[in-house]
Amino acid sequence: MSTTPSLYDAVWALVRTIPPGRVMTYGQIATLLGTPRAARAIGYAMFFCRDDTVPWQRVINAKGEISLGGHVDRPLLQRELLEAEGVTFDAAGRIQLKTFLWWPEEASYSTVTDLAKLRG
Repeated sequence: MSTTPSLYDAVWALVRTIPPGRVMTYGQIATLLGTPRAARAIGYAMFFCRDDTVPWQRVINAKGEISLGGHVDRPLLQRELLEAEGVTFDAAGRIQLKTFLWWPEEASYSTVTDLAKLRG
């Protein structure tokens, strides 16, 4: 049995660090994990996440929009959860990335370094 964490494990670990009221994009997460062309894989990681400790609602697309991702009710729930954290949407349903986008450099520790260690 392998003890090497999967890409999904690394994604979920990074998403757990996103503070309430902030968001990250699929592509941003892929880039930080050293897989810049894997934004779609990040979407799959969020789709298949069943861990309540992962704030999946804080991951959005590069346009600042909630992606449908094959879910019927989840986009509405995602918006409600984000609004409850203070994230606002414009009339087109977009989040102002200039205001709400979060980068790990804002954290008090090096998330990118920690995740590089996690991935091996």
